[in-house]
Amino acid sequence: MRVENVNVYGLENAIRVSKFPMAVDTENLTSEITANTKAMGRCPQGTAHDNFLNGIIVQFDLTFTNKAWVEGERYHFFDFISSQSTMHRVSKFDISSQCNKYVTKVIIDEVNRLKEVYLQTKDTEDYLRLLYNIPSGFQLTAGMTTNYRQLKTIYHQRKNHRLPEWREFCEWIETLPKFKELVLGYESEEAA
Repeated sequence: MRVENVNVYGLENAIRVSKFPMAVDTENLTSEITANTKAMGRCPQGTAHDNFLNGIIVQFDLTFTNKAWVEGERYHFFDFISSQSTMHRVSKFDISSQCNKYVTKVIIDEVNRLKEVYLQTKDTEDYLRLLYNIPSGFQLTAGMTTNYRQLKTIYHQRKNHRLPEWREFCEWIETLPKFKELVLGYESEEAA
C-alpha cells in the first residue's frame, strides 16, 4: 500500500460552516474547532450530524493490490479519477515489480511465461490467459477523490481488517490534517 500526492481542500471552510445550524450571525464564524464541531465529527455514522465532513475533500494517488481494490470498490464514494489499466498494459508491466511480497515466485514465473506467449502470438486467447492469471497481489495505482466523512466510514470499517493494506491505509488516514481531532476525539493535533 502506498499513498502519494495528497491534497486536502476545504478544511477550514467546512469547520466554519459546521457552525451554521446554531448560528444567528454567520458573518463572524471562524474555522476554530469547538467542542460542538468535535461532537458532530465524532457522531455515529449515519446520523448526518457529521455532514460538514463532506466539505473536506481529499485527493491522492493510492497503490493497492487487486485484492484490496476489489474490496475498495464497494465504497461508492471512493471516486476513481484515473487508474493504471491491466486491460491496456498487462503485457507491458514488469510482473515481478508489480506484485507484493505475498505472490510466490512460481506464480510470477507462470504469469511471465503467459506474457511471453502472448507477446509472440498476439492471439486473443493468449491475451485472456495472461489477463485472467494476474494474481490478487498485483499492485495498481489510481488517482482518488473522497472526503473526510467517507474516510471516517472506511476508517471505522477497516482499521482492524485482515489485509495489512487496509490497516496501513487507516494509519495514513490518521495523518490527515485535523482528522484525529475532528473524527477520533483527540483534544488537539499535538495530543495525537
